[in-house]
Amino acid sequence: MKIILDVMSGDNAPLELIKGAVMAVSDLNVELILTGDKEVIESCAAENNINISNDHIEIVHTTEVIAMADEPLSVRRKKDSSMSVGLKMLADGLGDAFVSAGNTGALYAGASLIVYRIKGFRKAAIATVLPFEKPTLLVDSGANINVTDENLEQFALMGSIYMNKIFNIDKPSVGLLNNGAEKTKGTQILQDTYARLSDLENINFIGNVEGKELPTGVCDVIVTDGFTGNILLKTIEGLGSFLFSKIKGIFLKNLVTKFSAAIIKKEFTNFKNQFDASEYGGAPLLGISKPVIKAHGSSDALAVKNAVRQAMNYINTGIIYEFARLTNDEKKESENSENDNE
Repeated sequence: MKIILDVMSGDNAPLELIKGAVMAVSDLNVELILTGDKEVIESCAAENNINISNDHIEIVHTTEVIAMADEPLSVRRKKDSSMSVGLKMLADGLGDAFVSAGNTGALYAGASLIVYRIKGFRKAAIATVLPFEKPTLLVDSGANINVTDENLEQFALMGSIYMNKIFNIDKPSVGLLNNGAEKTKGTQILQDTYARLSDLENINFIGNVEGKELPTGVCDVIVTDGFTGNILLKTIEGLGSFLFSKIKGIFLKNLVTKFSAAIIKKEFTNFKNQFDASEYGGAPLLGISKPVIKAHGSSDALAVKNAVRQAMNYINTGIIYEFARLTNDEKKESENSENDNE
């Protein structure tokens, strides 16, 4: 298996990306293609005593980098960027998956324009695992500001398949993020989506879900548009950091609390790790015809390694074939319905 890794994008590039690549090769038995400025990569590795002279690591030289502030269509303008070249290699079959910690908008645009969406899917979606009582998949977490009820229906179907294949959950429960449980709540698009999902026989739709219910593990998949989803995701990340800093301050207040902290250190560390984004590594772009994984912009080496592992799991489960089969089945049902009407 060969994974293409963009090592020039992200807040900690290229050092943490290089370290993560070496960890992945060592621990996961995988071949990696690193896209980026070869001289910069080799110099960075040498300065930090990292050995990248490995039969399982190949470097493909690129001369440009898509910055976090660049507009999404920079993938077309910066054709020799580490992201654009990596996506083109994936599209050409030179690798089995692509991983990047770079600009989300550019990655989404590039995946859609260069690798292409699965036939039948009008939009792809970013799927992020939320670290709650049980893992909850948020679809969409940042790709699409404007959506239709048809888009949200497809997000629900893809999310359900993903949780079944990756987490081995039988009939994953699917909720629609809304400001109330009643089917008449929310915008017209949400009401129309509710009706669509209620009519689907191949997903376990449980109805509308309010944000306050999510941490209790009320559903396995939560569906929303990318604008709302990204705000939810960033709020959860910020709130988690705030709470942990406050808890840490309480335990460091005096000798008695410090002693208490020492007693529960292991439990507290395990609890904190539950909310660590590096444990999941990255978020797949569901609906793209080949595996594209968006790693967190601030990914460290462990997160990069886990993003590579996630890409490998994504390939091995054959999820993309399930998505393609789904649209083919819908097409057949539509054709049968038209024939019946005739």
